[in-house]
Amino acid sequence: MEFHDVLKTRRSIRGFKPDPVSQELLDRVFEAVRIAPSACNLQPWKFLVLRTPEPKALVYEVYNRGAWLREAPMIVVALGNRKTAWKRLDGTSAHVIDVSIAMEHLVLAAANEGLGTCWICAFDQAQLHHKLGLSSEWDVVAMTPLGYPDGEVRPFSRKALAEIVEYR
Repeated sequence: MEFHDVLKTRRSIRGFKPDPVSQELLDRVFEAVRIAPSACNLQPWKFLVLRTPEPKALVYEVYNRGAWLREAPMIVVALGNRKTAWKRLDGTSAHVIDVSIAMEHLVLAAANEGLGTCWICAFDQAQLHHKLGLSSEWDVVAMTPLGYPDGEVRPFSRKALAEIVEYR
């Protein structure tokens, strides 16, 4: 797909077919994550791909806002390492920014491959961290279902450029 077509057609998907996603296709999506930029190229991230019922059930315990998530063949959990990430001048870690950039690479690459995603950030990060048994340096930043969309994709509207861009 042409780049701007990917941008214009990507949507948050809340309905998935049970069809499995091939490893070859997943490798292409995660190659886009691998080459995402990060501060000082430190790449302070890890992406957990939950494909089996047991780890996916841990996510459902933390995020129970709809059955649609259970339809997806997998859930990707984006983790950031605050200890290995670049630090801003005030000492705060840039890991959330870096992981968010990598996550958007995932979302756009998935859309290009005909897969659906939906950024999820409205959950108890500490609780999911605990349930997944993560070590202390990792923070759960976001997660997304990943799979083939089921059903019609709704159109969306966006603000005009004049509302979001100011030239000085």
